[in-house]
Amino acid sequence: MTGKGGVGKSTVAIALGLLGARSGLRTIVVELANQERVQKTFEHQAEHFREVELAPGLFTISIDPQHSMDEYLRIRVGPIGHAIGSSRLFQAFAMATPGMRELLSIGKVWELAQLQRKTRGAAPYDLVIVDAPATGHGVGILRTPRTFAEIARVGPIAHQGRQIAATIADPSFTAIVAVALPEEMPVNEILTLADALDREGLELEHVIVNAVYPARFSEEQVGELDAALARSESSLGSTAVRAALSEHLRSDTQREQIARLRSGLESGIAELPFLFADPLGRPELEQVADALAAGLNEPDRAGEVVT
Repeated sequence: MTGKGGVGKSTVAIALGLLGARSGLRTIVVELANQERVQKTFEHQAEHFREVELAPGLFTISIDPQHSMDEYLRIRVGPIGHAIGSSRLFQAFAMATPGMRELLSIGKVWELAQLQRKTRGAAPYDLVIVDAPATGHGVGILRTPRTFAEIARVGPIAHQGRQIAATIADPSFTAIVAVALPEEMPVNEILTLADALDREGLELEHVIVNAVYPARFSEEQVGELDAALARSESSLGSTAVRAALSEHLRSDTQREQIARLRSGLESGIAELPFLFADPLGRPELEQVADALAAGLNEPDRAGEVVT
């Protein structure tokens, strides 16, 4: 999952994780760049680079490239690899290599998604949700395995890179989902993302439009509100009518941006309503999951939340 920063990508990732666990899927929400938002949302004491169960069937892990490298060396090379990884000089060299952090991170994601896990004693997952970085960096992460495979050509890194790249490119295994707000800049970024993925031979599977205001008034009702505002002699009444008209205008503007997405993409589009709560706790996330279920089942209609 990717999208412009600040669009609620992490919130949607957690809600999708809840939805997966509800459906009976053993689900893990993966955070990159050593973030721990998911654990904090569930008020769980942060545990670094461990698969943590937050609720029945719902897990999370925060991936750190350094830990990923240590794990890779232990699995591939054994005690010698552990000794190599312990070398500060080797660590500095590896982490300074362009793209190495991205390769190690996506390599761990790939391992989590395997039915036969490389980590000793680890159980497989039915659904792996990756809360990826913002759009530009997210595309870079998807491109990295293929780039390393082309550069290395032979050897374990080339082999691993080809395996991961094939997994990413397989639409029966991997779906790329973007989150956007119904605003001009986030919509522009999604349209650009779709073009960038197409150049990489990848497809944007779905777009989830977050924080959509409800369309409360018909055009006839808006006309009545305009007339009421013109004849109102009450300051309080005028303020209330202006607030209603302002909300209608905002909803109308959002619908225009959603229409731009629909005309510019072939991807499925689901809508999530704006929730008047800050911060979002577990009850609100369950509501987002409800709306997500409705929106994904009927992608041409907005998901509805019952409160």
